[in-house]
Amino acid sequence: MTFQELGLIEPLTRALAAEGYTHPTPIQAQAIPLALKGHDILGTAQTGTGKTAAFTLPILQLMVAEKPAAGKRVVKTLILTPTRELAIQIGESISTYAANTSLRHAVIFGGVSQKAQTDALARGVDILVATPGRLLDLINQGFIHLKSVSFLVLDEADRMLDMGFIHDVKRIIQLVPKKRQTLFFSATMPPAIQTLADVMLQAPKSVEVSPVSSTAETIQQALFYVDKKNKKNLLQHLLENKEMDRVLVFTKTKHGANKVVQDLEKAHIKAEAIHGNKSQNARQNALSNFKNYKTRVLVATDIAARGIDVDDLAFVINYELPNVPETYVHRIGRTGRAGSKGKAISFCEEEERPFLKDIEKLIGLRLPVEENNPFPPVKEVPSSSEVKQQVKSQRSGGRGRSGKKPWRGGNGNANRPKRQS
Repeated sequence: MTFQELGLIEPLTRALAAEGYTHPTPIQAQAIPLALKGHDILGTAQTGTGKTAAFTLPILQLMVAEKPAAGKRVVKTLILTPTRELAIQIGESISTYAANTSLRHAVIFGGVSQKAQTDALARGVDILVATPGRLLDLINQGFIHLKSVSFLVLDEADRMLDMGFIHDVKRIIQLVPKKRQTLFFSATMPPAIQTLADVMLQAPKSVEVSPVSSTAETIQQALFYVDKKNKKNLLQHLLENKEMDRVLVFTKTKHGANKVVQDLEKAHIKAEAIHGNKSQNARQNALSNFKNYKTRVLVATDIAARGIDVDDLAFVINYELPNVPETYVHRIGRTGRAGSKGKAISFCEEEERPFLKDIEKLIGLRLPVEENNPFPPVKEVPSSSEVKQQVKSQRSGGRGRSGKKPWRGGNGNANRPKRQS
């Protein structure tokens, strides 16, 4: 199937062809025809599946078909997204796809001066991409009115929940007309997000691809058991491989990201961190340097990394395992995109073994353990029964990952691959 076969107009297919895009991804093939018919969309799709085009292309086509109103341009499409990086990425996509149309768009987000953003709004825009906080701020100042919105997109809804933006989103929904077309996308569908979708959508059509529990077959996964104190040594050892010329490293905290960068810089390895405490300019510069191979290692927290989209990224390293197993799938999904091969390497210290257990349960396989490990843990890898007991203890409020009750070790079968049905 081609984009032309989806019913897209020539200005859009020409813009896509100029970028080398001819065939839609599964989420695009499902969502675009439904959106073109005016249906609300409830989409479940993780990052890297092409969902930005899935909601942008049909909206552009429907807007081109509308007769422009006389006078100053007003916001007809509002796209809400949780992070600055993702907002910028969506804005870049709109610039690409709408190149052969007369539609104007603007991107607004916090962390920078608002003047350039308010100047763009004053000139008039058809499509507005916004993070919730800055949007509400500019609405309160009188720079933005949403009474003419015909198309509303909520992207990365689950991340909105994680970042505490749901109340802001609900306030914004009250400001847009009830008669509208809404496209709602989320990588996961926890109860709070399902409730929000029920409020926002009218008789939606559901589209779903790449469930969050799946990892791309193009990604080679690997696991190193390592003591916490040796993680930095293991990372530097792996980076002795010159083929790892660009590596995205994940940590759980901002402080942890800064510490990894400091350790790498001491080892004369060019690295930069990207997280919420960095200014917008610093984050964009770090991402640009990484894309252009000026920075070899980009160290990111999960919230800051949600909008990172880097072509041909071959290596992702989980320096710290996430305590939410779905986050593991999102992290390693930064590599192995669009059919390219990638490798995801995870470090697991003693206190993170319950997290590993949850991850393996979610994805339905045991992560292959690297045999050539120069920094093996002092304690033996726990058996399956010990891991199960540790997880149970933590969930019941017992002693666990805070280090108050250590593993006893054992010669278990934790490394044995799970039989696949």
